[in-house]
Amino acid sequence: MIHPGERLENPITGEALVFHRTSAQTDGEEVFVEVIVHPHGFVAAAHVHPYQTERFEVLEGRLGLRRGDEQLVATPGDIAVVNPGTAHRFWNAGDQDVRFTVEVRPALQFESLIETMFTLAARGKTNRKGLPNPLRLAVIAQAHFDTVRLPFPPPALQRAALALGAPLGKALGYHETVTRTPAAATDRPHSRPIDRPERARRSSACEASQPATGPAGLPMRGKRAQRSIGSQESGANARS
Repeated sequence: MIHPGERLENPITGEALVFHRTSAQTDGEEVFVEVIVHPHGFVAAAHVHPYQTERFEVLEGRLGLRRGDEQLVATPGDIAVVNPGTAHRFWNAGDQDVRFTVEVRPALQFESLIETMFTLAARGKTNRKGLPNPLRLAVIAQAHFDTVRLPFPPPALQRAALALGAPLGKALGYHETVTRTPAAATDRPHSRPIDRPERARRSSACEASQPATGPAGLPMRGKRAQRSIGSQESGANARS
């Protein structure tokens, strides 16, 4: 179980996540994390969250984000929203650490997925892209199918393939989730508090319909103007 303040690191992808609000704290409504991606770091693969919305806010550095057919580079003060069903991936687009927050709503099995994938990477059980072997991945993907899927093929085909691959993976002893050992856990918070950028916040156009109060616990400052960093198209397709 993930606790507030815990930090998970992926030595393959160069990502570190610090959990500030957990599923248990919010009754499953959201997970709120701080993410640090080192230079040349990246999320393991393009993916889709069929039922979850992700809200990215950049604090430091340059964040590359592919969102549907749109590609952008977000800098401190920028906000980008990825709606359910939209294929996306991100990477460090600069030469220093990029630091940003992500609010995931609803929580679903986001914490379990991150703990499983990061723990496997820390144990040397993934390839250079941060992915485990296909049969192990099939077991994990089937168990987290409502949380993350591939952008293609269509969900029905993915489900059929997992129905074949997951039982084989389980027969080989692979598990749906992997929890950290004490040696693999880094239960320390990030050394710096989350500071809101002072300049005007730039918001994704798709966020225009959301309340101006911002996420719970992170109130917006005054009447700061927000400028768009791109439009959001919601995908019809039902992650990594």
